[in-house]
Amino acid sequence: MPAGAQLDADSVAFMKKAAAAPPVAPTPEAMQEAKRRGRLTNQPDLPQVYRVKEYAAPGLDGPIPVRVYHGYGAAELSAPPVLVYFHGGGWITGDLDSHDWICRMIANAAGCVVASVDYRLAPGHRFPAAYDDALAAMHWVAANAALLRIDPARISVGGDSAGGNLAAAVALTLRAEGRLKLRTQILIYPAVDLSMSGDYYGRFTKGLILTDDAVRMSIGIYIPDPAERKDWRASPLLAPSLRGLPPTCMIMAGFDPLHAEGEVFAARLEKEGVATTIERFPGQMHGFMSNARLLPKAYEAIEKIGAYLKANQ
Repeated sequence: MPAGAQLDADSVAFMKKAAAAPPVAPTPEAMQEAKRRGRLTNQPDLPQVYRVKEYAAPGLDGPIPVRVYHGYGAAELSAPPVLVYFHGGGWITGDLDSHDWICRMIANAAGCVVASVDYRLAPGHRFPAAYDDALAAMHWVAANAALLRIDPARISVGGDSAGGNLAAAVALTLRAEGRLKLRTQILIYPAVDLSMSGDYYGRFTKGLILTDDAVRMSIGIYIPDPAERKDWRASPLLAPSLRGLPPTCMIMAGFDPLHAEGEVFAARLEKEGVATTIERFPGQMHGFMSNARLLPKAYEAIEKIGAYLKANQ
């Protein structure tokens, strides 16, 4: 967060409204229900896309739901590019519906296909369940290009918050496997260091969509064992090397407990030769893209993502 930065006026109004609402119990069930209710008031009406279809990718613990959106621009192409997308929610909330608006908007803005993945959530399924599902879904998308009517040579990965964490980990794995070369990765205020070992916290303790304590709680539910948090599949920032990762676009919010680690990750990407574009929204909070009806900077972020994907497809 730049020195002297202030919350945008719409963010201040958003938090005043949130402060007047009944408190949400700190349980995964209550948080998931609050996310469902919030979506009805905080997100705009769903935009139309050319086609939406549901699939199921095989996973280690049963089928993984995948919702595939063909944006209007993609309808003109016989084999359009695809963005495999992982939703946010701290690994304990979120689903295909919570990010329906974002995925539709990106599909139309980029003229591409978006494949949204409904990975398993904690506490019922702790690390590495979400990562395993994310990787399995990515492999399934690549192997079923003909079924999905996509170009297997133009696959990107992306996600927000916890989903950005999964996207970064999947990109690292695919680099190591060497079979699938991603076009880009789109990381929207990602969590990249779950070890919490850096000097990241202490600045955002209250009055925001996401606070330091909420980050600690989510990580504790997803990965109770601190030793496991140092696994690069959980903490991509701790990977020995980031060299060879695909060109990266990062969306950063200034008022975000994950902002500092995201900046460190971006700096490492650039230092290690990865073409990196950073779009900063200094007056916005973590999660602003999921609340576009009240936080219209979300539209600007979507436009930037769409333009980036178009330029790199």
